[in-house]
Amino acid sequence: MAERTTTAVFTGSSWDEKDVTDADRSPRLAHAAVVNDYSGGIQAVGTTCQYVLTYTAGGDGSFCGTELLTGSVDGREGSFAVQQRGTFDREGVIRCAFEVVPGSGTAALTGLTGTGDYEVREGEKAVEVAFRYRIDGD
Repeated sequence: MAERTTTAVFTGSSWDEKDVTDADRSPRLAHAAVVNDYSGGIQAVGTTCQYVLTYTAGGDGSFCGTELLTGSVDGREGSFAVQQRGTFDREGVIRCAFEVVPGSGTAALTGLTGTGDYEVREGEKAVEVAFRYRIDGD
């Protein structure tokens, strides 16, 4: 069961954010429903992602969420979920680390474990993702 590394690029196809607390409150909470499309080592179109965002005074903040991907990883088809945690700052830099939800892999991705990360500047359309993974039985 050797660890593999692949890279992918995702683009956001929709972002629907709504305040959970008053917009002028600090810290402020928001919820975002997001849809992404992945290409490269991860192929997945129309993912489902839900985020909770915390905005602090000054424009910094953090987020956490779960994304469900259906497609393939390096040609192996199935679905899996990832939990994401990240930060954003007033300069517009977004940093995120994610981990495969244990037991969430299906079909040829059953037994998938892995971690990944990305860093992007707000407004960039294509985001490169590094993904290190293993699949039980490989």
